[in-house]
Formats: sequence, structure tokens, C-alpha cells
Amino acid sequence: MGDLDRSAPLSTESCGSFVALLLEQRARRLVALQLDVLADRDPEPLHQMRVCCRQLRSTVEQFAAALVLPEQVSAQRLARIGSDLGLTRDLDVMRHRLEQHWLPLLPEREQAPLRKLLKQLKRERKLAFAITTDTLKGRRYLKLLARLQLWLREPVFTPLGEEPMAAWCADFQQVVLARLFTQPGWWVERPHEPEGAMALHQLRRRIKRARYGLANLSTLAPGAFEPWLLQLKQMQTALGDLQDLRVLVLTLERLLEERPDAVLPVLCSLICEARDQAWLRWHEASAQLRTAAGREALLALQSSAAAGWSGSRSLAISSTAPGLNPA
Repeated sequence: MGDLDRSAPLSTESCGSFVALLLEQRARRLVALQLDVLADRDPEPLHQMRVCCRQLRSTVEQFAAALVLPEQVSAQRLARIGSDLGLTRDLDVMRHRLEQHWLPLLPEREQAPLRKLLKQLKRERKLAFAITTDTLKGRRYLKLLARLQLWLREPVFTPLGEEPMAAWCADFQQVVLARLFTQPGWWVERPHEPEGAMALHQLRRRIKRARYGLANLSTLAPGAFEPWLLQLKQMQTALGDLQDLRVLVLTLERLLEERPDAVLPVLCSLICEARDQAWLRWHEASAQLRTAAGREALLALQSSAAAGWSGSRSLAISSTAPGLNPA
């Protein structure tokens, strides 16, 4: 997400041209992945395409005030496409964890019912992939891609889009950091109950939005951004594991005729252990941002990085960023 080759100095580059380069890179990536996704020989291209859709959506949302995009290229449409890809991906993750990680650890009496369940998940995955195929060959997706590529040939910007990027970086950071720390998920104590799980799921989405948004700007001041991007990724991963395990438990309850802990007690014990580990990783990764000093340090990234963009080489943020020691 940080491999853009900026052809103009930030002091002269407009907000619009900065974002157009981001969108062009992601559009190329999307097109490059499509054949491998449809071939369905490896689950990784589908994962990368889903990530790319999220990056595109995040970029469109973050810089909406600078762009005049076609109606077909909207965050809502990108979200629907990502959702269509998501079910197949979620089943891939679930099947891999069950089959590769936990099946070999189970006693023989639990392996038979789990193999039966895996066959059902394979059938469901086949149906989900049919939706993925229909999406990628469908009019809605192809029209979005065509309109985006056409726009990239002659991009249209708002008056803000014509402004120099150096003067507006902090404002575009604020778009993705706003209301991050007021999410109820920060105060969840019972992560496995429905209300707590939903709050954590919403918090994960907000963290993801912050991470993608900061990554969009990271090439402008890598030393300031990279430690925060690493921490946000660790937090997102821990909450993602909790959500995946919750979906797995709900799937077991749906597909098994009896209670999961009656049919697969060892597997349920392994799931509980994995949930506890994910919860511990979340607390460790989020510890700094649970303090006033940590929150202020991340929010201060705006002014610190802006100073660097405008010509100052000050890296004051480095002394408070996670993973770095004061000089």
C-alpha cells in the first residue's frame, strides 16, 4: 500500500492528482487479479482482490471532497462488490483453519463428524463462488471498472482537488481518524456475548478505515506513519480473529444437529483457547491507544507529519510512536 512512485514534489502536487494516482494503482491491481480469482486455483488472489476493493472504497470515501467521480464509482457500489467476494473468502478461512490446524489435533471420534461438516462447507463454498463469478462477470462490476478507467484518463476534481496536497494532508487524516476513539468497542469486557461481539466488529471496521486512510498518506512521511500502521494492523488482526471464531461457532451451531460441545468437545476447547489468545493479543496491541497519551500521540501525527511535509524534517512523533525508542 506504500509503493507509489510520486512524480511531482508534494509542495506542487494537487490533492486530485495525488488521489488519481492512488486510484489508478488499485484499478490496475484489480484487473490483474481477476483471471486468477476466476481460475480458483489458489485462495490468495481472492483475498488480495477483496483487500483491493476495500482500499478503493476507503480511498473514495477519504478523498470524496476532492473528486468528481462518475455515479457508478461510489463507495456503496464498491462495498457491495466486496461483500459479494466476502462470503467465499470467509468460507476459505474457516475451512483452512478447521482442516489444516485443528482436524489433525482431534481424537478419531471427532474427526468423522468434522469431516462431514467440512463436506457441507465445501458445498456452501461452491455456491458462494458462483456468486463471486457472477459478480466479476456481471454488468455492475464491469461498468464500475470501465467508468473508473475512463475517468482516470481525464480525471475531474472539485476546487479542493485543485489545491496543493501539502496544505490539506492533516485534513485528510482527520477524515479517517474522526470518532475512532469514541467507539463503544474500546470498553467491551465480554467479547463473546452478542452485544460485545458486535461492538468489537464495528470497532475493527473503524480501525481498518483508519489504517487504510493513513496508509494512503504514508509515502509522504514514512518514518512517522509506519509504526502506527503496524500497530493498527496488529489490532485489526486480533479483532478479525475474534470475529472469525465467532462466525465459526455460529456455523457449527447451524450445521450440527446437537450442541457443538456435545459433538466436538475437543474442537470447542481449541476454539475457546484461540478466542482467549486473540483477546489477549487485542489487549496487548491496543494498550497504548487506551491511554490519553497514546491517543494524543496518534492524533498529533497530523501536525507532526504536516510539519515534515511543509519542509521541516522534525520527527517529534517518533519519540511517542509505538515500537520506537526515544533518541
